[in-house]
Amino acid sequence: MPELRDLVAAELSLPVDPQVSGIAAAIAQQHGAASRAVMCYGSCLRQKRLDGLMLDFYLIVSDYRAAYDKRWLATANRLIPPNVFYFEHDGLVAKYAVLSEADFERLAGPDTNSVSVWARFAQPSRLVWVADADARERAIEAVLQAAPTLLAAAGARDGEPPLDWWRRAFALTYSAELRAERKGRAASVVDTDPKRYERFSGPAIAAIPQRTSARSSWARRRLEGKALSIARLAKASLTFAGGADYIIWKINRHAGTDIQLKPWQRRHPLLAGLSLLPRLLRSGAVR
Repeated sequence: MPELRDLVAAELSLPVDPQVSGIAAAIAQQHGAASRAVMCYGSCLRQKRLDGLMLDFYLIVSDYRAAYDKRWLATANRLIPPNVFYFEHDGLVAKYAVLSEADFERLAGPDTNSVSVWARFAQPSRLVWVADADARERAIEAVLQAAPTLLAAAGARDGEPPLDWWRRAFALTYSAELRAERKGRAASVVDTDPKRYERFSGPAIAAIPQRTSARSSWARRRLEGKALSIARLAKASLTFAGGADYIIWKINRHAGTDIQLKPWQRRHPLLAGLSLLPRLLRSGAVR
């Protein structure tokens, strides 16, 4: 059976649409010599037509201060990682999150209550731009932690089939963030490509140091995760052009709602988010 590292390295190196590689290289260029790797993740990896989609990337940098011209951006990224930016290139649109190599390694592993990074990188991703061989190795080592961390956090249940373990684990992580998703979305992550999760199951389970429940309760994770989601959304209103429109587009797309922004809400995205949040929670559009 292939070791987990072999599976992760092979998956990260799978080819992507040349347009995806092109926009990844352009994102890296935005941050100059600080750029170390660009990771692509999300549903766009399964799409043949990219027009009309917003691509999802993580930019991994050597150091926040070196990545920005403005000191406040570096400080914001360090205090509440990641920073998120809107980007356009050759007719495609994307958002990218910025993490340092050190934060990527920390947040992809078990030494954090925050689920956002290890939950995403337990799913398929691609390493679409890399500065050098050392950056590639560090990216692989970070992603290598994600699947065992996810499964360990969910905890093993006697007799539970591996695919059900994955489904339950993703459902728990979805509950620990503010998510604009229909019910069943967590299970569909696995059901879209069950053979992939079957291949990863044995090696990922074997890589769990101790088959125990999570270090922290999921009640605590949910409380901290939703508070952190709000803080990140507030920060994104300062870094993300058209941030309010993007957030509402994503909610409408995933939750099947038809929320329309008023002009004042576009001018003041942070206030818009705060004013809309109670309605979104009551309606179930955000959980």
